[in-house]
Amino acid sequence: MTNSATAQWKGGLKDGEGSISTASGTLNNVAYDFRKRFEGAQGTNPEELIGAAHASCFSMAFSLELEKAGHKTSSIDTEATVTLDPETLSVTAVHLTTRGNVPGADQAAFEKAANDAKQNCPISKLLNAEITLEAVLEN
Repeated sequence: MTNSATAQWKGGLKDGEGSISTASGTLNNVAYDFRKRFEGAQGTNPEELIGAAHASCFSMAFSLELEKAGHKTSSIDTEATVTLDPETLSVTAVHLTTRGNVPGADQAAFEKAANDAKQNCPISKLLNAEITLEAVLEN
């Protein structure tokens, strides 16, 4: 299975602009630039997209791990906060905060499934960064 995305860039780093698209069409010429990445301007940037990929991948992997432990989820809500070091231009950390409503699960089973998902999620395996996790069971 493969997936693809394309990125275009025109101009220099600070005055240039780019757009990204995915083969599925979910993203279609979405703009990104220096201001969106480093100055907090409205719009997306690569780190935000990595966070979206990681949060969604983790949530699916977490659901799988809970099912393997005999628990079906009512809901999982995950936020991924990606840290970019502006000095080294390296993604240095991802912090996952996940909340789940999992009837019948206790905190120990919930945390074990969350940690197994963190280790086994394909995006977690891809990233060369410290990945931390906070898992909150909301029953």
